[in-house]
Amino acid sequence: MNNRKIVFEAPWQVSLQKEDAALKPGKGELLVETQYSLISTGTELACLSGGEDWFKMPAVPGYCCVSKVLEAGEGMDYKPGDIVFHYGMHCRYQITSPNPWNLIARVPEGLDIRFVPMVRMATIAFTAVRVSEIELGDLVVVSGLGLVGIMAAQLAKLSGATVIGIDPALHRRELAAKVGIDRTVAPDEAEAAVKELSGGAGANTVIEATGIPACGESCLKLVGYHGEIIFLGTPRGDYQTNLASVLRYSHLEDLGSVTFKGAHEWRLPTTRERYVKHSIERNTCVCFDLIRQGKLHTAELVSHIVTPEEAVKVYLEVNKDRNAYLGVIIDWKES
Repeated sequence: MNNRKIVFEAPWQVSLQKEDAALKPGKGELLVETQYSLISTGTELACLSGGEDWFKMPAVPGYCCVSKVLEAGEGMDYKPGDIVFHYGMHCRYQITSPNPWNLIARVPEGLDIRFVPMVRMATIAFTAVRVSEIELGDLVVVSGLGLVGIMAAQLAKLSGATVIGIDPALHRRELAAKVGIDRTVAPDEAEAAVKELSGGAGANTVIEATGIPACGESCLKLVGYHGEIIFLGTPRGDYQTNLASVLRYSHLEDLGSVTFKGAHEWRLPTTRERYVKHSIERNTCVCFDLIRQGKLHTAELVSHIVTPEEAVKVYLEVNKDRNAYLGVIIDWKES
């Protein structure tokens, strides 16, 4: 089997490698042929920088794929030709199996499989909505309109909220508006917009989706009394501030008694559990259904569909100008 895979060799060194691989699924495993995979410009570039201790180079990166089953191992209820969504790697052929860090789900008929990998970004964003107290009629602010931020904004709106999206990039604000976000503003316009739409009360929920620590602190000016700030983006980079002044927003009634919540995707169980309402698996199925109904927009968020050869260059180009790329899908079918 002539396999091809993207390899992070060392910080900022990416290659497309070929290998002859004799892949055979064992018990509880699937052998799949990747159709499309999604580049996560946040997590994967953090790995490529050498800044993630858990990612040891050289290694094959990956975030999520839609693949065709070639062979199912014992105990796997799949047959050749089935199309599955899974948290796979950037390579044409691979062995995948369900485990606490890898969801495998059948792709419902009627979905364009080119855009199915985008569901991973939607389920990441879903965590922020699940841990929040968003209710019908609330005002929600989303800071950062990258893939995850726009997904979170859509899901908050589907939950019955009026949503303000904040981003310095005009084209991202325009895209968020295109998929139905109520109001999009630049960072320096955010306070005025929140004051206008809330009647001066502030937002009920602020979802911080950039992962930039300074943005997390600036969100304090937007949230109202007894509101909440949801940290969806993973904070990265150094940032110095007076921590006491930040904590006072949570402690003191006159500053709002604001609640801080973390929304990392893995705080939810991967698969359904009897006594736990929400899981990544359930969120995935909900997203499939919302996309099928035309309520959750994903295709509009794909900025590039590239070949594996082009993807090698994309990693370095994204690092130079992240605003030029949003959803980047790798097409493996003809590789």
